[in-house]
Amino acid sequence: MSKISLLNVADIILASNSEPLFSDVKPILLTGDVVVGQLEVPYTTRHPNAVSLDRPPNSLRALKNCGFDMVTLAGNHLMDAGIEGLEDTTQWLRDHDIKYVGAGMNIQEAKQPSIIERKGTKIGYLNYNCVGPEETWARPDRPGCAFVKIITHYELDHATPGGPPSVYTWAEKSTLESMKTDIHRLRENCDVLVVSLHKGLGHTPAKIADYEKEVSYAAIDAGADLIVGHHAHILRGIEFYKGKPIFHGLCNFVAYAPILAAKSNDAWAKRRRELFGFEPDPEYPTYPFHPDAIYTMIAQCEIENGKITEVSYVPLIVDQESRPLVMRRDTDGQRVFDYVERITREAELNARYEWAEDKILVFENPNGRSD
Repeated sequence: MSKISLLNVADIILASNSEPLFSDVKPILLTGDVVVGQLEVPYTTRHPNAVSLDRPPNSLRALKNCGFDMVTLAGNHLMDAGIEGLEDTTQWLRDHDIKYVGAGMNIQEAKQPSIIERKGTKIGYLNYNCVGPEETWARPDRPGCAFVKIITHYELDHATPGGPPSVYTWAEKSTLESMKTDIHRLRENCDVLVVSLHKGLGHTPAKIADYEKEVSYAAIDAGADLIVGHHAHILRGIEFYKGKPIFHGLCNFVAYAPILAAKSNDAWAKRRRELFGFEPDPEYPTYPFHPDAIYTMIAQCEIENGKITEVSYVPLIVDQESRPLVMRRDTDGQRVFDYVERITREAELNARYEWAEDKILVFENPNGRSD
């Protein structure tokens, strides 16, 4: 088996004119032997939601031109354009030889793994939505995504009725066991097994909910070699569990979302402040996310003889036109390094980081947490 490079990126949101947004990252993507991203929304001309947002299926041509081999689909926006969106998105991907995982016309299809073989190495993917809503979950007779159901419990643990509660989250047992069964089955058919999870507290720096570790650890215990998280639209720290890397959240990649740039008096802007406590930077009209969401990354794993031998990331900063720009080992690159190091430390995770030319190596800290 030869050495291969596996690249993962997170949330991708495109419109018909989005291809130029890949201009700076395309050369790096084309160096990857296997390139995988999270496709956040559906694409069709048959549903008014997608039409109003300028999301025809041909928007996806940028993925083909930039060398994407697979996309993960399980997420909370999968059914935003109805069954038409799911049908037309998956048909376009099939027509252009891009594999997908995590969604289908029923739960059996949605839970099917996808395997890519390169240079004698088989890389298998499974993908689950952990955030809901239930309307996106596939059933035996209903299209949608593969999922792990998460239970949330609020408990007032101090003598202040109506005060802020403590929040506890955990995975519902039967869906967690179902995920583990899927991993056991795939384990025999691939060399490297990746589980991609749509998870996390949206737009919230550093904090990782209890269930995120529970589901990630359960996947590794069942046989996964790598966990890739997305959904929160902001970077999360990195950790190792039993020597296996967990990217808790890769933030956005190319995410063109002018629809979210509501005015300060609009209902969405008010709701965003109530839920997440932030205002987007007005200098980012097509990228109206948390101000920290400008920091993002390409997760990279080198694989040799069927094993992950090196873990790293390429630091990126999103510019005011929604373009992720590749950072080098300079002042701007160090900004990303410092940010990832800080959120890892604040989340009490055990990764540490070192520059190696223009990428950042990721290691397990023998002291048990980030320094």
